[in-house]
Parts: sequence; C-alpha cells; structure tokens
Amino acid sequence: MKRITKLTHKFVKFIPETLEEGTLYVSMEHEVVIHKCCCGCGSEVVTPLSPTDWKLTFDGRSITLYPSIGNWGFECRSHYWIRANSVQWSTLWSTGEIEAGRAADRLAKKEYFGGPGAMDDRSKSESSGCMDKAVTKEGLLQWLWKRLWR
Repeated sequence: MKRITKLTHKFVKFIPETLEEGTLYVSMEHEVVIHKCCCGCGSEVVTPLSPTDWKLTFDGRSITLYPSIGNWGFECRSHYWIRANSVQWSTLWSTGEIEAGRAADRLAKKEYFGGPGAMDDRSKSESSGCMDKAVTKEGLLQWLWKRLWR
C-alpha cells in the first residue's frame, strides 16, 4: 500500500459508485466529502459536513478539511489532515485517545443540538461555550474529565 500525499477534488451532485484513489468527492447538496483512505488500504472515508462534524474550506483551487481524519474504525487506523489538497500525516492515537475524542464529539453534538442531557445555562457559561479554548488551555483529556466525570 502506497500512502497518498496529494489529492485532487471533484464537486459532484452524487457520489460515484467507484471512487478513484487520490480524489476527494465533494457533494455540497448532500453535505458530504468522500474519498478512499489515503493510506492506500482502499477503505471509503465519509466526512459529513456540519457544524459538529467536518468543515470544508475551498479557496478556489484546493480543499481543506477540519478537523483531522481519524480512521479509527478501519484496520489501518490511519490519521491525517487534508490541507490545500495535501495529505499531512499525523500521529496514531491510542485507544484511550480515540475514546476521549469520540466522547468529545458526542458532547459537542449534545451541546449544539440540545435535547436530553444537553448542558444547562450554568454549565455553558462555565465553559464559555467554547470547547476549543478549554482544549487549548487544559488538553483534551483534562477537559473531558472535568465535563463528563465531575
């Protein structure tokens, strides 16, 4: 398996049945980006675009996705960033880091969408409503510990 370092992109209405290696398929109508895993394993990576999932930036020439792509459910467990159509490989995460990241994702969705278990107004003001500030200051694991197990 050969790692991919450069990508191309195609804006499409519908995702094709067969995906080409090294191509990001962007469907704005369906709010999703799909590509084959950049490690070369052939797995299809789906990145939904939403306020609580991935964000896409298109500068007229290239695509950037935020946050990183962590393929924790695949055998390869690859982890990389897509910035300006370039793949920047990142560190592999431990099982504990993966679980902490998943817990942070669940909490972000709960806070954003509300509903049962969403943070009350007091808790929101304590966290300034901004996970990024808390993560930068304390680190992801400490932030989760304080919010989920207090």
